[in-house]
Amino acid sequence: MPPVNAPSPHAVPGRAARLAAPAGLLAAVTAAFAYVAAVDPNEPGHYPVCPLLGLTGLYCPGCGGLRSAHAVAHGDLAAALQANAPAVLGYAAFAVLWTVWVIRAARGRPMRLDPPPAVLWTVGGLLLAFTVLRNTPFGGWLHP
Repeated sequence: MPPVNAPSPHAVPGRAARLAAPAGLLAAVTAAFAYVAAVDPNEPGHYPVCPLLGLTGLYCPGCGGLRSAHAVAHGDLAAALQANAPAVLGYAAFAVLWTVWVIRAARGRPMRLDPPPAVLWTVGGLLLAFTVLRNTPFGGWLHP
């Protein structure tokens, strides 16, 4: 016979327990942005070189992402967009999705992220086009 005070295996967790995962993720992201804000990626020697850039001289879609995060952390949106515009869009998408997650968790509803394949293919295609364009002679303005 189970103890009288044992929680039911089907018990709904309290609000604090439901918000623990979003709070933990926010703490990790905040710490990462704080580190990148404090340690300038524009100064050489602080971060490793992108492997693709180091081996081939080509910019990957993530090149400039740390510079972009540094600029966002310092409130310089123009510099962030110049360093890596898709990264800035990613930061904004993260903020929206995290907010939706918190609201749903507070209400006791699960967060389901199930984008249709067309959305995933579109995002992948846009990132591929961005990568190709930034590595062409006329895409130099997209270099980090």
